[in-house]
Amino acid sequence: MLLLPFQLLAVLFPGGDSEDAFQGPTSFHVNQISSFANSTWARNQGSGWLDDLQIHGWDSDSGTAIFLKPWSKGNSSDEEIAEVVEIFRVYFFGFTQEVERRASEFQLEYPLEIQVIAGCELRAGGSIGSFLRGAIGGLDFLSFGKDTCVPSPEGGSRAQHVCALIMQYQAVIDTVNMLLFDNFPRYLLGVLDAGKAELQRQVKPEAWLSRGPSPGPGRLLLVCHVSGFYPKPVRVRWMRGEQEQPGTQHSDLLPNADWTWYLRATLDVAAGEAAGLSCRVTHSSLEGRDIILLWGHPISIGLIFLAIIVPSLIVLLCLALWYIRRRSYQDIP
Repeated sequence: MLLLPFQLLAVLFPGGDSEDAFQGPTSFHVNQISSFANSTWARNQGSGWLDDLQIHGWDSDSGTAIFLKPWSKGNSSDEEIAEVVEIFRVYFFGFTQEVERRASEFQLEYPLEIQVIAGCELRAGGSIGSFLRGAIGGLDFLSFGKDTCVPSPEGGSRAQHVCALIMQYQAVIDTVNMLLFDNFPRYLLGVLDAGKAELQRQVKPEAWLSRGPSPGPGRLLLVCHVSGFYPKPVRVRWMRGEQEQPGTQHSDLLPNADWTWYLRATLDVAAGEAAGLSCRVTHSSLEGRDIILLWGHPISIGLIFLAIIVPSLIVLLCLALWYIRRRSYQDIP
């Protein structure tokens, strides 16, 4: 069991260079959002993520985890999963009660929203780092290390008071240590191994060009759309020959429903300068054969003619010949 993490690292990163050998996610974290409308109403939302791919949900009504992928349990046994789920169920219940009980003591005002993120990530060289951070209303409040609770400057005296209170409960510290430095790292390696076929897949992007809303008189907004690619890293550039255009603007990377990604790159140019520009897409699935789309290239009209008009004419010609031959047979006495 002590060798298991190193064996999994060897499988996942066979070249020794984790960033080059593994194209999929390299971190796991759970998110908690606890909303308190008043002293008697609260709701906890939970989710589990590989980087920015969600693989777990949390049913707050039944207090159970939702596994969104067949391999979301990783290599953990049903007993291990049940133990961790029970820890979170008890935690959410106790957390809610404790906040409601101590809201006035910590001078917390309703409505109140508390965010927590906890997890681990693979680092260069194969080491694993763990983290836990808490925030109130989007402002950093505290963080955890090994046997430590560190108040954030934004949290002020309230954060110091909370950390001092937490450190009085050794059972809480032991549970946090177990999750952060034992369960989460083993789970991350296990789920990366169990989902390796899907997480390391290569899906080629589709790309097309369009014209966006006019930025102004005599100007064009050129848009290069790239969609359906996986993994996430992609490079999209507007080019003139081999020179990248410095005015290229990129949208955020947006997820598609099938776990692939979408991105668009725009370029604001004078209408007379659009000719000769191209969009270049570089992605690992293309194996060095970048997609290059030319803006307004005359060949595009020829391709449309060849792809649509010519086949249609051939079909019409065949129908005409068939009709003529049929008439000729009917005319034979």
